Amino acid sequence: MTPNPKPSLRLHLKHTLAAAALCMLALGSHAAPGAHGPDGEHLDAPAAALAGAAALPRFEAGSELFEIVGRLQAEGLSLYLNQFKNSEPVLQAQLHVESGALQATAAFRPEQGDYLLSDAALLELLRQPGEHALVLTVIAGEQSDLLEGSLSVAAAAAGGHGHEHSLLQELALPLGLVGGGLLLAGGGIWFLRRGKAVRASKGL
Repeated sequence: MTPNPKPSLRLHLKHTLAAAALCMLALGSHAAPGAHGPDGEHLDAPAAALAGAAALPRFEAGSELFEIVGRLQAEGLSLYLNQFKNSEPVLQAQLHVESGALQATAAFRPEQGDYLLSDAALLELLRQPGEHALVLTVIAGEQSDLLEGSLSVAAAAAGGHGHEHSLLQELALPLGLVGGGLLLAGGGIWFLRRGKAVRASKGL
């Protein structure tokens, strides 16, 4: 019998397919930039919670008496009120928020140490993309003051999400990996079968 001129062909192809499979697994183990988990969490950030908090629309306002930092969260507008001179928190104050023709009172939350504005109408206005001028009235004991700020809400953040992706963008990487793997596997099987048939026809 004539020796096979390429005895290592099958072994070489097996090694190639194995290496390709390992590459696919390595690629699949890393989330693509902007990928999301099943609960909508970002997978490309090393500290997803911190990154998400930093992406929330926020504003700062100050006067000679008080300073306020606010963040627009899913539950409402969270406001932290401090003394301006020493940054000590001001607790159990009256805090009124006005924007446009709407106004509402933010309730103090002892467990969080902040004030939460939960008025539906005012929140609906503040969640709209654009710049929202705010007037905040603070009454704390014998002290009272007016503070002005501006809340900037980007179009992507208005939906409560740092950035948005189309369904096609979300599925591009998984579909590409699956499709590439199927093509590679199919091509390898076809090549093996064809090589076997050729050798059989030659009596090898």
